[in-house]
Amino acid sequence: MPALTHWHITADLDLFDSPACDRLATQAAAGRQLQILEQQDQAWLVRLAEDDYPGWIPISDRQHLQPASTVYQPSQHDRTAIEAAIPNAIAFAQAAAAQPNTYLWGGCLGPNYDCSGLVQAAFAAQGIWLPRDAWQQEQFCEPLPNWEAAEPGDLIFFGRPDRCTHVALYLGDRAYLHSSGREIGRNGIGIDWLDPSADAVSDRYWQQLRGAGRITRSYQSGSDRFSTWLPS
Repeated sequence: MPALTHWHITADLDLFDSPACDRLATQAAAGRQLQILEQQDQAWLVRLAEDDYPGWIPISDRQHLQPASTVYQPSQHDRTAIEAAIPNAIAFAQAAAAQPNTYLWGGCLGPNYDCSGLVQAAFAAQGIWLPRDAWQQEQFCEPLPNWEAAEPGDLIFFGRPDRCTHVALYLGDRAYLHSSGREIGRNGIGIDWLDPSADAVSDRYWQQLRGAGRITRSYQSGSDRFSTWLPS
């Protein structure tokens, strides 16, 4: 198959972090586009069009790809458009929380999500694309001076001093909704609090709080591309 040609995805796909295709990196819904960059063994290295995210798919997934009739062009959304979409983005995340689910590293299609996959999916459902990973979302957002300045629909970031490793969707009144893992979280989607006295999970994440950010625009694939292990 020609490299860098745009392909239309006709069925939901799992993307993996190596040619072995044994560790989930992310997922792509039917209707998205990708480019094939290279082949190794029985896998293709691809890049998703909407968020520039890389991953490997088995060549057997060829049956779920068709040449794209038109090349994906990112839509532009300013802060006004994003503010109008926030209630629906929050409603999407709340509906996801109401379904039986567990935390899934790389999950962004549901019912099982990882933290940044849930945030990305909530806004993508409104036509607003964000970067895929938590650290990318932190860099993409406009930083707020402190978490107290956060409003519903802003993002709350957690992690180590040197890197963001977790993201949540702020609901207001200290509450945030996120998909957290089994080790220190809830093994799925739930509400926790920017209050270390609220419960054990809230306390553990409070210890990792990095700050908050505001989504002021939609991701523009290509021009906004983050440095990754992908060839440029």
